[in-house]
Amino acid sequence: MKKDGKIITYSFNEVFGKTLRPKKFREAYTQELARLRIARQIREIRTKRKLTQKAVAERAHMPQSVIARIESGKHSISLDTLDRIARVLKKEVQLV
Repeated sequence: MKKDGKIITYSFNEVFGKTLRPKKFREAYTQELARLRIARQIREIRTKRKLTQKAVAERAHMPQSVIARIESGKHSISLDTLDRIARVLKKEVQLV
């Protein structure tokens, strides 16, 4: 937002402070962050290893479109699917 030609910035709490109070919203927000974090990690590891989505998908025995949907961060991922992708990327799924 601009005011008198200057950009105004807001802190996270100023934007989400009241919104984060309901438990349902906090839970949904936390789940969404986790999904986006996993998607980013898969994409980063895959590209670092110079693998295409198709190569990962073939090695994990799934369609390339599954990898694309996961990396978009817009779709959930089952633990089984995550494990198959992790194995292809020579990683291990760990809950921290």
